[in-house]
Amino acid sequence: MTKKELSQLYYLNREIEELQSRISELEVKAVSTSKPITGMPNVPGISDKTGRYAAEIADLRSLLDLNLKKCFYELNRLNRYIQSIEDSEMRNILSFRYINGLCWEQVAASISLYASGESVRKAHDRFLKKN
Repeated sequence: MTKKELSQLYYLNREIEELQSRISELEVKAVSTSKPITGMPNVPGISDKTGRYAAEIADLRSLLDLNLKKCFYELNRLNRYIQSIEDSEMRNILSFRYINGLCWEQVAASISLYASGESVRKAHDRFLKKN
């Protein structure tokens, strides 16, 4: 498995966070009671802000649901791959890095008091190159 394949869960999680943030922004816009100050004259009429944003929120929720399903699939795939590795230290390194999303220094601290982030990364790179 390549670094790119192993990193897919990380990027899916970033997409999910972005979608959740966008949904929250739209929900706030839909229920906000203040009018934007534009300097333009106000035209009388009925404006349904909730209705205006409802379709976009529904679309984003569908995308969020799809990405959550992809995320669970990717997590299961990663777990199966990591559990198939014989070396327990490498299983820990890959789990901390790709499932928990830790940086190399945090992975090293989780593995050993004496390991550095650089040494753990190099061991990881050698393992991937070999396999």
